[in-house]
Amino acid sequence: MFPGAAADRESADYALVGAPLDRSTSSRPGARFGPRRVRHHAGGFEDFDHRTGAKFTDRNVYDHGDVGPTADAAEYLDFLCGTLTDFRAEGVTPLLVGGEHTVTVAGVRAVDPDAYVCLDAHLDLRESYAGDPLSHATVTRHALAVADRAVLLGARAGSEAEWDRATAGDVTVVPPEDVAEWSPDLHGESAYLSVDIDAFDPGFAPGTGTPEPFGLAPREGRRLVSRVAPACEGFDVVEVNDRDDGQAATLAAKLLRRFVHDHAVEG
Repeated sequence: MFPGAAADRESADYALVGAPLDRSTSSRPGARFGPRRVRHHAGGFEDFDHRTGAKFTDRNVYDHGDVGPTADAAEYLDFLCGTLTDFRAEGVTPLLVGGEHTVTVAGVRAVDPDAYVCLDAHLDLRESYAGDPLSHATVTRHALAVADRAVLLGARAGSEAEWDRATAGDVTVVPPEDVAEWSPDLHGESAYLSVDIDAFDPGFAPGTGTPEPFGLAPREGRRLVSRVAPACEGFDVVEVNDRDDGQAATLAAKLLRRFVHDHAVEG
């Protein structure tokens, strides 16, 4: 159980769902261990949040456990989407913990937001990767089949075709050097927020599948999560693996808690 997620399903305002998918990782595998590690490394945090004056244990977070993957990725995403959709129907905000970034497709489909906002090193705008249309490198393209637009914060890597696609009017790319000046322009739109932990410089979060230098600092990520959270109807943090001493998982867990606190204050 995620520390402080003390609510039962009937009283929950938030539902944490682990999604340990690890099938299309193109560099360093291990994302299947992400949900376990994020829960484990949240154990040392103080319950009290001085920024909001509230305790995490009072935020009515329910830990649903993990939805284990099946051999068929499309089938798994459909089942995961159904689980998250059920929570949405109960008035509960889903908190998805990956697993590889592909699980975000289920989260976006369940929430059906106006805007997809993502902290990520990569554009993820490929139509397929290594012949796989349901890859971690195709997530933004799938999100745009649901959302009206995508905002990619901290993106700094992609193929030539992806950068060409990113010039279209439904995609906004904010590189790491510009995130300090960025403010949400959601204008009443609903949003889904995805945090790919590789958005952060690997010096801060080395435990991820495809590390990319020159990334975000943790304080920048916290600011972005805090600013976007009030508009969100769903959240995920993905691509944490077991290739470090817990730095990536600790950061992921802290950002999940930050999202809950700032979403709850505005909600």
